[in-house]
Amino acid sequence: MPAGEELPSALKRSSKKAQETWIKTHDSAVESYGEGERAHRTAFSAVKHSFEKVGDRWQPKDAKGPSDSQAARSGGKARQSAGSTAGGVNANATKEHLMDVARRLDVKGRSRMTKDELVQVIRQANDRETAKARRSE
Repeated sequence: MPAGEELPSALKRSSKKAQETWIKTHDSAVESYGEGERAHRTAFSAVKHSFEKVGDRWQPKDAKGPSDSQAARSGGKARQSAGSTAGGVNANATKEHLMDVARRLDVKGRSRMTKDELVQVIRQANDRETAKARRSE
């Protein structure tokens, strides 16, 4: 199935560049690995390199690079070892950047949180925003 027809909902609400990144990478991964989870993981890995999830859409990062320790360990490989990701949150960003994202998402108590706590609550806020957007589609 062409990647454009499989585009995840949060990417449908994102910039054309984010969509094109996912589609091109997914199509290439399907040629290499076949249709399925591996192609999707590979496409999301490419998106996470240049974009971060804020609310219900993907927004460009200030600087390209791995978004979390899982992405850094995998070295860009599609097959990842056991471990969790930050769900599109740019966990390698500065605490100040994470505070700004948390502010945009109206996260309460953010000023008292550690960097790891900010990543977790931003991920949760992103999940809530995405679920809300999907219900209204």
